[in-house]
Amino acid sequence: MSDPPSGVEGVNDAHSALRPRFTIAHELGNESRRNRIYQAYRELGRVIRTIVILRFLSEPGLRESIQAMTSKVEAFHKFSNWLMFASDVLQDNDPVHQGKIIKFNELLANCLIFHTAQDVTKVVNDLVDEGWEVDPVDLATVTPYITSKIRRFGTWHLDMEPPEQEAVGRLRMAA
Repeated sequence: MSDPPSGVEGVNDAHSALRPRFTIAHELGNESRRNRIYQAYRELGRVIRTIVILRFLSEPGLRESIQAMTSKVEAFHKFSNWLMFASDVLQDNDPVHQGKIIKFNELLANCLIFHTAQDVTKVVNDLVDEGWEVDPVDLATVTPYITSKIRRFGTWHLDMEPPEQEAVGRLRMAA
């Protein structure tokens, strides 16, 4: 990378500010396994990974919190997969379209979770108003991922009786 012409005000400052990032990104690109910066970052990553593994093995509280968060994420993904209409496989190879499908599905899941939380809140408030005591420990076991009361495809009321009057605009083939 050549230096810009000197004498232009601000060019040297901007160039020198961008140079370190470009140089590091360029040197850590392809064919960089021999690069000392790459090797240093790789070793730093290995040290950090080892520290995290040792903490995970030695701290029961950390294991419990990681397991709890993993369970929450897995429950959300199971719920959003249940909501996926028609198929659980993305049938389009267009990444933009796939991203839209995933975002819409997650938005729908979040809306249903919010609606369920509102329903649970209303029921709990009604119970408290009636004089019931609600234990927070019991309330903590209520999940927002309830699927038994959700009609994914709506409710359809079919009236199989013929209409009382003749339909307006009926096609006549002869006068």
